[in-house]
Amino acid sequence: MNTGAIEGITRSGTRRSGTWALPLTVLVMLGVLWAYVSSLDLDSIEIRSLASDVVLTALWEHVQLVVASTSLTIAIGVPLGVLLTRPGISRVGGIVLAAANASQAVPSIGVLVILAMVFGVGFWMAVVALVLYALLPVLRNTMVGIRQVDPALIDAGRGMGMSRREVLLTIELPLAVPVMLAGIRVALILNVGVATLAAFTNAGGLGSIISSGISLDRTPVLVVGSALTMALALTVDWLAGLAERVLRPRGI
Repeated sequence: MNTGAIEGITRSGTRRSGTWALPLTVLVMLGVLWAYVSSLDLDSIEIRSLASDVVLTALWEHVQLVVASTSLTIAIGVPLGVLLTRPGISRVGGIVLAAANASQAVPSIGVLVILAMVFGVGFWMAVVALVLYALLPVLRNTMVGIRQVDPALIDAGRGMGMSRREVLLTIELPLAVPVMLAGIRVALILNVGVATLAAFTNAGGLGSIISSGISLDRTPVLVVGSALTMALALTVDWLAGLAERVLRPRGI
């Protein structure tokens, strides 16, 4: 067997082992968490706070917050990023990026409080706050990904008789996909963490378990809420990595 084949097999094995390292880490973390909680003599408040239906409801609410906010972030950030790279409109890109930078510079709890004061509390208000907070990486990476495409390739496409739309769809966007996916992955992880603050606006999620642990001074409740948030973030990052590999165009 030649050296190239051996290196290919080694890289393939490394990728496969790396693919399963993260979910195995999550399983170990959950196992340690279960062993920790099982070893404690919980009082009635802790038992009620850590009941399976309470934890599963909070987890499901958290997932809904993340899915809804990330979907809206992609739906807004990708088209807007593409639009801001078009001739004649690209001058506005700096202003829009500055506004997106400002929204992320404000502490996330501040965004939630301001929106709660203006629009009230609830699920969709929290989703809007998460979208504002996570928009920057999607928007910026979309613009960067398109702008980094070699102008010679665009000129070649135009020379073949392609329209601007055809160049965008067949050359610019496919070549920008890896950078765009990296931005979406960052936004997804941001939303998992920031969504814990949605509990303060009556939107539920794992933040409600964390806030209960703090307000009731119950360390086990706080540890469970925090550990589940970490496990969810790692799981989402793993799934996003798998999706990135599948969606990445071949040869890029």
